[in-house]
Amino acid sequence: MKIFQLLFLFFLAIPFAEIYLLLTVGGLIGAFPTIALVVFTAVLGAWLLRQQGFQTLRRFQESLAQGNIPTYEIIEGPILLVGAALLLTPGFITDLLGMICLIPSLRRKVAQYILEKHLIQVLQSNSPFGPREAAHGDALEGEFRKEE
Repeated sequence: MKIFQLLFLFFLAIPFAEIYLLLTVGGLIGAFPTIALVVFTAVLGAWLLRQQGFQTLRRFQESLAQGNIPTYEIIEGPILLVGAALLLTPGFITDLLGMICLIPSLRRKVAQYILEKHLIQVLQSNSPFGPREAAHGDALEGEFRKEE
């Protein structure tokens, strides 16, 4: 199944599931406690997002100060943004998915998966030497001199 078909099904099914879950929880504990619970998860998520965002920014700056490329931090930034968008969407399923995006160890594993399975393969396939030579790391060393 293509990614756009999966996204379409996701955006179609999630609102129905959210409405069903909100009505079910509202029927069990009442309307006002359900609304309070949704608002509480949004506030908690915003606080966690701020905390995790500053930690990611700090690690980003530390990597740059050490002269390293902050690869994981660059990938974790958009994951945090997706988590924030999910937390701002009212509902329990999107709140759960948003909280998962804010857990540092899970976020690091998702960033590692994206980096290793998708970005490195794309970079190797777009290499001017082709994936075979780029994978072996063959390099020619030499000097040149410009003669006039």
